[in-house]
Amino acid sequence: MRVIAGSARGLRLVAPRDSATRPVADRVKETCFAILADRVVDASVLDLYAGSGALGIEALSRGAAECVFVERGREALAAIRQNLVETGFMDRAELAGVEVSRFLASASVRRFGLAFLDPPYSERAILAPLERLVPFLIVGATVVVKHFWRTEVPDPDGLSRWRERRFGETALTFLERTVTADGEDKQ
Repeated sequence: MRVIAGSARGLRLVAPRDSATRPVADRVKETCFAILADRVVDASVLDLYAGSGALGIEALSRGAAECVFVERGREALAAIRQNLVETGFMDRAELAGVEVSRFLASASVRRFGLAFLDPPYSERAILAPLERLVPFLIVGATVVVKHFWRTEVPDPDGLSRWRERRFGETALTFLERTVTADGEDKQ
């Protein structure tokens, strides 16, 4: 696993050795960022279920302003920290060692322009985290969900699907933050 492009291009990333983390394949990451293109530059990024931090670190390498990594596993947090030190991005990163549901339940005033969700494949319930994520996003923000291809990704109020890609058993679903059905921005 490595950083594909940008200022940290070619640097190898470490991944936790536990079975709960599925590192994102370089091919999947490369396609994801080709689709995102300029949406990454200067974005404030939220990497939920961060694992090794590969998606958030790739975003930082490609010009994202900052990234908050949310991960509960100790080994994964240690891997993210090591990867941030190796890539030199620690000053533009924040680590939150909590459950995603707990992080999304907080009353934060921070808003993000790009968010990644890579929940464990065993957690097929994606609707609740997506619904809780909406208030954390600026209008026009992009959400990328990495999931098992048979897991249905819903379109909660405030998010609309604009693209999907499949790679074997892995799929990426791209959503965009819109105004809610009642016309409110909720920000």
